[in-house]
Amino acid sequence: MKKGRRFGDIISNLYLILLLIIAVFPLLWLLVSAFKSSSEMLNNPTRIWPLRWTLENFRTVLITLNFIINIRNSLIIAACTTVIAVIISSLAAYGVVRFFPRLGSLMTRVLVTSYMFPSIMLVIPYAMVMARLNLTNTRIGLVLVYLSFSVPYAVWMLVGFFKTVPIGIEEAARIDGANKLEVFVRIVLPLVSPGIVATAIYVFINAWNEYLYAMILMSSSDKTTISVAVKTLEGADILNWGSLMAACAIVVIPSILFFCFIQNKMVGGLSEGAVK
Repeated sequence: MKKGRRFGDIISNLYLILLLIIAVFPLLWLLVSAFKSSSEMLNNPTRIWPLRWTLENFRTVLITLNFIINIRNSLIIAACTTVIAVIISSLAAYGVVRFFPRLGSLMTRVLVTSYMFPSIMLVIPYAMVMARLNLTNTRIGLVLVYLSFSVPYAVWMLVGFFKTVPIGIEEAARIDGANKLEVFVRIVLPLVSPGIVATAIYVFINAWNEYLYAMILMSSSDKTTISVAVKTLEGADILNWGSLMAACAIVVIPSILFFCFIQNKMVGGLSEGAVK
């Protein structure tokens, strides 16, 4: 029995390692290729490890092509979208669960059904509305568009987490003298912090990687996001693969760092709010 279990554990571990290699290899190859020279990539594109490490690709992208401005725009837009979406969706989801359970449940289902339609169908209406509001070619307009897509799904996502919070904990806090806002901030939010973190990751990555509306609503090169700036490299007469790899690495790294920074919050948040 023990030998059979050990053999099964070995097979399971090998299978997981294989899946890990398949998942990580494209990202690793992208990051390593960003440190290769363009001539090396053209002469031997299948070689994984570079013969000579260089930062010339990053220097070209950040300084010569001035992608620092586009990175700043993407960070501002994605961060603002994430913070506002998390605040609005947390309040809305808590209100749905505690104050309007029946009507709120129906509303969340209707919101989710709207995701059946592709976002490209709303390009013309959004462009017309933003033009009427004089918000085209502005970060505020792009944040509003992203919020309209992120908040409905975030509310639906957080409703399930708020339903897992026992109402007895909230009643105990109210008996101890806490008002509704204190119960929400100090008791409920720590209990659903894993859901809030997962929602924040979803909203941030979507806003960071979004391309369609950023391309349509932004016309100035100094206000475009990094995803649009990377796409412009493909339209060059001579495609510089080194610069393209470096630009793609710059797009991928913030999402990974953001996830690594807040993933620890997903582990310890289940019991913090219940500690008096």
